[in-house]
Amino acid sequence: MIPFFRRMKCLHPAVGAVRRSSRYRPAPLLTASPVRALIDDPICIGGKFLPPHWPVTVRALMHSDGGDLWESFAHYNTDTEGTINLARDHSVGGLYSGCEPMGLFWGMQPVPGKKEGLRLRKENVETPYIVHISLMDGHVTPSEHQSNELAATIVERWYMAPGIKRIVIRENGIIGTLFLPSGPGPFPAMLDLWGMGGGLMEYRAALLASRGYASFALAYFKYEGLPGPPDRINVGDAYFKSAFQLLQNHQQVCPERVGIIGLSFGVYLTVWIAIKSGLKPSCLICVNGPVGSTVSLRDAAGRTDSFESDQRFWKFDDQGYVIFKDVSLPVACFPPERTLKLENIDCPLMYIESEDDLSCNTTESANVIEEALRAAGKSHLYSRVTYPGAGHLLEPPYTPNARISLWSIKPKKFFAVWGGYPAPHAAAQEDSWKRILGFLESNLRGGGEINSASGMKTTK
Repeated sequence: MIPFFRRMKCLHPAVGAVRRSSRYRPAPLLTASPVRALIDDPICIGGKFLPPHWPVTVRALMHSDGGDLWESFAHYNTDTEGTINLARDHSVGGLYSGCEPMGLFWGMQPVPGKKEGLRLRKENVETPYIVHISLMDGHVTPSEHQSNELAATIVERWYMAPGIKRIVIRENGIIGTLFLPSGPGPFPAMLDLWGMGGGLMEYRAALLASRGYASFALAYFKYEGLPGPPDRINVGDAYFKSAFQLLQNHQQVCPERVGIIGLSFGVYLTVWIAIKSGLKPSCLICVNGPVGSTVSLRDAAGRTDSFESDQRFWKFDDQGYVIFKDVSLPVACFPPERTLKLENIDCPLMYIESEDDLSCNTTESANVIEEALRAAGKSHLYSRVTYPGAGHLLEPPYTPNARISLWSIKPKKFFAVWGGYPAPHAAAQEDSWKRILGFLESNLRGGGEINSASGMKTTK
């Protein structure tokens, strides 16, 4: 690769004027705006003071909370003015192509040579991702070639806005984290439920609080402090009911404006709370999850099932990676006592469906809900959004998808196949998040009686 300034001398005579004036040309400049932003805010990236029609590479590099190094890069050509603008220009190569203003963020991958099956998830929401963005000479693959770094900048990407309160909850056996927006409230609120990966995931709840909703991320499986053994859901009806009521009764929460959001197995729990607990949530958001379960919650006698007990429905691809999709075939798999009576839903429900979901049969689940509500004369309560090419793990926007990731290491190492292709999955995350905020605006804020957050209205 000929260095940048040596190639300047080799320009065609037609651009000789550019070469002669280059001694006075400002140094190449890379800009990002804003440099501090929430994870769902777009960032405008551009470069200038470069030769016209010049090949450059833009690279993003950052560490995960676990210390793993992630990167993305894309190739661009400057315009006649010697500038690039990622919101305007098309990438001609790299890890994504086309006009993708946020491709550097959702296109991130572990750098070559890292361990297999990594998934990028924020573990500490009180710190940002710090992303080093650099402008390089030529069309290069950064991890494989040395290149001149012409310019660089750093951006911070946060899940928590300034003033958000993070409150650890360990109360009457309930384990989770409550996030409160800044100000006195009272606020509309969301109970946040993740899937069978277990643990306590806080980042979606932190982001919802940053958008004006008190949010309670609840742990119910595979987390310290919950009753054992760890391979079973050792909490039952009373646990989820108490968690909802804890949120509802908080002095800074509007008790009549509390909804629930669930992903994967969290969808089953979301709908279960709405129809079996005697509670009255204001709305439900279901993302790629089933309407029944092969695994039981703890019953009155303390009995429960191991998640591995439904392995008869697992499938494996040619590489030995597990595909969970058939576990959630409603008609084939769910015992009657674990199939939800969907006709009893009495609040607005939005179901978000990914067509390339390889972990849950989302299309059949969405159909079952739609048919049940239609038969009950409640079609007006149902909103459904479908995304071709998107996978199971629909998360807040501008974050990379993991088509395959490490699922467990004990008693045996398993890699799970989630599905989804980078560009359509990224588009689905961006659009679905706007729709989620719009749905909450319509169904929790009551037409603007509480200060409104921005967001697109969902289509019914």
